[in-house]
Amino acid sequence: MSQRTLVLKVPVADQPSLRARLEPLDLEWRTVPHASFSARGQGAVITLYTSGKLVVQAADPEAFVLQHTGLDLPPDARDKMGSGAAGEDPGADPFAHITGPTVGSDETGKGDYFGPLVVAAVRLEPDQAKKLEEWGVADSKKLTDKRALKLAALLRDEVEYSIERLDPPAYNTEYARFRTLNPLLASLHAKAIGVVALPGDAVLVDQFADETLMKQALQGVDIQLFQAHRAERHVAVAAASVLARAEFLLGLAELEAQEGVSLHKGAGQPTDAAGVAFAQSKGIDALGRVAKVHFKNTGKIARRLG
Repeated sequence: MSQRTLVLKVPVADQPSLRARLEPLDLEWRTVPHASFSARGQGAVITLYTSGKLVVQAADPEAFVLQHTGLDLPPDARDKMGSGAAGEDPGADPFAHITGPTVGSDETGKGDYFGPLVVAAVRLEPDQAKKLEEWGVADSKKLTDKRALKLAALLRDEVEYSIERLDPPAYNTEYARFRTLNPLLASLHAKAIGVVALPGDAVLVDQFADETLMKQALQGVDIQLFQAHRAERHVAVAAASVLARAEFLLGLAELEAQEGVSLHKGAGQPTDAAGVAFAQSKGIDALGRVAKVHFKNTGKIARRLG
């Protein structure tokens, strides 16, 4: 797949937390001259130079930055989100050739230390797809939390959907069983898809791993499976991403209310600070109630507690 390059200037104050946000991802860390760090994975190459220049190479580097780094984008960079390399239609739907009913599936929460992991699947008839496009349903990474929650409320009344949500205690148990994230994700996608898909449906999945993983998870299910990177360009997958994002936000808010604490999205320095405050109040063993404990944040929190 063609890639583009995005270059950003990272303020000195944000540089220490940038690597911390990336560490929970499945990345290969490398040594590059004149760089504070460089890593490859998740369909991207990310290099932070000692000058503060951040270079991100990916099919959609703007989306990667917003999803995984916590950095803001300048207006001109936001305008390029979802576009490909030169010659590629920036709004191209990778599933545009598919007609008839479609099921879209997407996930959120996999890069967040606190809160659940959520997968949502949505089934759309062609006339519903047109309505959702008119509503402005789009990849949830391009939406504010407030907008995602509002659209999700509309979607729940409009479409057939299924949500698989693993709150931290269940997530930690399942992760220990699978020992890695992608097979667990494939299992959740397959469960959500299985609830809404009818025989012969086209099922669209935002590709997060080798294609064979989802094929194996859905083996024996009578559907047509299609996978692509940046699949949220199709409204069925975009709708699923919105529902998953809203469910994650609701789950995080529920944990805050239950525990009487303030938690934090992502996995950077503010998350570590929230984790330290939580552990000081509840005990470090209680982190499993609110957090994905295999993240490196757990070790950082323990070290800061001494």
